[in-house]
Amino acid sequence: MLKYALIVAGGGMGSLLRYLVQGWGQNLVKGAFPLGTLLVNVAGCFAIGFLNTAFIGPLNIRMEYRQGLLIGLLGGFTTFSAFGWETFSLANDRQLWRAFANVMLSLGLGLIAVWAGSRMAEKAYGV
Repeated sequence: MLKYALIVAGGGMGSLLRYLVQGWGQNLVKGAFPLGTLLVNVAGCFAIGFLNTAFIGPLNIRMEYRQGLLIGLLGGFTTFSAFGWETFSLANDRQLWRAFANVMLSLGLGLIAVWAGSRMAEKAYGV
């Protein structure tokens, strides 16, 4: 039960943190480039790389707290960090084709899914 409570609490904090960082970053450029989202994604990738490596090494904390931080906080902040870590792990394990496939499929299918969802909404709501 503690695991779920920590994930929920971390998710809420991560979502609020995303809102604040994204808004701050976007306010810096006051333009069309999504700098706020870029900052969130890069910061999340840095954080998951640092934390996962530290947890494997010197910071041996209980699994519930790891999950609260990695799944909850970083998951609420950005799931892009999970994508980055999983791709890095595949490449680091010398599974380069799988890492490449993960990048290409995630980006390609993700963009196709956005397009398909947008088209369905246009048809459904006459937008």
